[in-house]
Amino acid sequence: MYLFKNNSNTHNLKRLVLIMAIFLTAFANCQSDYSERRAKMVRGQLESRGIKDKATLEAMRKVPRHMFVPENAKGKAYIDAPLTIGKGQTISQPYIVGYMTEQLQLKPTDKVLEIGTGSGYQAAVLAEIVSEVYSIEIIESLGETAANRLKSLGYDNVEVRIGDGYLGWPEKAPFDAIIITAGIDHVPQPLIDQLAEGGRLIVPEGARRSTRDLMLLRKKKGKIKRKFLIPVVFVEFQRKND
Repeated sequence: MYLFKNNSNTHNLKRLVLIMAIFLTAFANCQSDYSERRAKMVRGQLESRGIKDKATLEAMRKVPRHMFVPENAKGKAYIDAPLTIGKGQTISQPYIVGYMTEQLQLKPTDKVLEIGTGSGYQAAVLAEIVSEVYSIEIIESLGETAANRLKSLGYDNVEVRIGDGYLGWPEKAPFDAIIITAGIDHVPQPLIDQLAEGGRLIVPEGARRSTRDLMLLRKKKGKIKRKFLIPVVFVEFQRKND
């Protein structure tokens, strides 16, 4: 009886080991597939359209975009399109994320403020390049989910706050770069005030309509110089009193 029980346990152990091996192989193949999709995304959607900054390209090769979209959208994670993440918000198309990141001309020592955390994807891309990222999200459920996701993926240099992005994050200012990921009719003065000397701010600006102007602002000797980049479409900037 003892011998039979021992054989049964051995058999069950072998089955468990086999199942685990199959699972791990499938997982590895899946991760390899996602890695290949990211590489293809960078080649086909970024490099082919003129994005050249090595740090930006490497960050987008590395950040697992499929981890920042809903489960039912993972198969579409690397297509050249924005995807809904709930609460009326979206994760921007890869090209726009890459383009805005490149335009900020980031350095490894930079401290960056993001307005509109969303899924956390843009924050993760920034975190691969710079030393500190501070991100503000007004929708509590999105902000909490993004913060937990970023932490679980090892992005310890990102801090997320739930609040009104219009006011910025004065306790952490000044910022070398500020990125606003929602359309707004003007650049909030608190954000301009929190921009460091020589700092850059990128924003989809203009009246509420189908497209806005993506603008790059630079602070030099306390003055702001503005440059039009491209027309873009973004969700609306939200405030607590909206």
